[in-house]
Amino acid sequence: MNQVAIQFTCSALLILLSTVHIVPVSTGGDTQPSVIPMCEFANDGSFIIDQTASCALSCESDVFQKINLIVTSMPISPFVYWAQSEDQVSLKVDLKDATNVNVKADCAKVNFSATGVGAQGFKEYKFTLDLLNEIDNERIKISQTGNKIDIFLPKIKSGFWSRLICQPQKPSWLKIDFDRWQSEDPEDNEEGELQRDVMKDYPNMYDQLQKAELGFRRERFKKVYLVLYNLFQFVGFMYILIVMGIRYYRDGPASMPGTYEAVGNAYKFVQLLQYLEVMHPLFGYTKGGAFFPFVQISGRAFILFAMIEHEPRMMTKPVVFYLFIIWGVIEIVRYPYYLSQLLKFEMGLLTWLRYSLWIPLYPLGVLCEGIIILRNIPYFEETKRLTVAMPNKWNMSFHMPTFMYIYLIFLILPGIYFVMTHMQTIRTKKLGGQRSKLD
Repeated sequence: MNQVAIQFTCSALLILLSTVHIVPVSTGGDTQPSVIPMCEFANDGSFIIDQTASCALSCESDVFQKINLIVTSMPISPFVYWAQSEDQVSLKVDLKDATNVNVKADCAKVNFSATGVGAQGFKEYKFTLDLLNEIDNERIKISQTGNKIDIFLPKIKSGFWSRLICQPQKPSWLKIDFDRWQSEDPEDNEEGELQRDVMKDYPNMYDQLQKAELGFRRERFKKVYLVLYNLFQFVGFMYILIVMGIRYYRDGPASMPGTYEAVGNAYKFVQLLQYLEVMHPLFGYTKGGAFFPFVQISGRAFILFAMIEHEPRMMTKPVVFYLFIIWGVIEIVRYPYYLSQLLKFEMGLLTWLRYSLWIPLYPLGVLCEGIIILRNIPYFEETKRLTVAMPNKWNMSFHMPTFMYIYLIFLILPGIYFVMTHMQTIRTKKLGGQRSKLD
């Protein structure tokens, strides 16, 4: 029985004792108890106290005091939220402005007491947990802030526990802290490191804990957002390729000059959205770093917005058609792969395409980008577009064609080497790891 139910039962007992009085009555030499009501309701609904019996209330004052002492002396437990990683258990005690914090641990038992503002106001709160497994009580850490107390309990043996306490039935004040549950992000790790997925190491355990706590499985906002983002980007690039394919099927090579006019706006929109992929690792939504996505996305944005959008004569060139095809094919494989990882749906062919299709497509993409830059240099020399000449209020100059030459040199030589080496490292770890599992 939980604490609230016990207090309710004691309160009901107090009310019962205050409305009846038990007196001895002699019947044929035997003394039997008789219940005399101390109060009753009149016909009009008014409350009448029996004056002859109310005097007995003083005789039972010690009973009231004992029951009241039991109710007030019962330990009050705060809300406690727990989470775990392979190496430790964390407890978050929902107690504000806590003082006299005392935490004692002994192998598989934790005792807590503190005074603060909890669910029942400013009181002393206590709880005891008989843990499922043993902890290292020498390395316990406690962190206290204004509205909570964090307790970190290192495990003696690494591994995930099926529950926190040894009893199958957990108390009502003990909750699961799903936001702090430690698990590897299913999104692809662009740093190339193979991260362990605890959902695979301990299948269905996390879902079972969620269902036991909430009655249903709750998806994290991060996962829902990433699924929607990758699905939207996949639909966007697929739409572009479908439009280009229909136009080419209908008009043949004559459709190439109108490619940018047909899908340019859609391409600019999905390209700008890709900058969210730079923000994802910064906010902890995906593993890996933000540098490589920034370089790759910014390189595409430079070609799309500076080289094509700013020069109408370049929009009609066939190389734009080929470049859009290469970019689109890469993305309609990459985003479904991310979706499959988020949804824990493994497809060997999709994984192979994700880490193999770039081998021919990346050099072809760099070749198309280099052609666009080379073809644009005379146009930018003629129009002086994006060139800043002296004199001006900033007292500086910028020659766009010279910058294009420099950009082209770094794009062809170190740029392609950096990208290809990075992708080859990831491919070796991803596909090499799969082969070792099959062997």
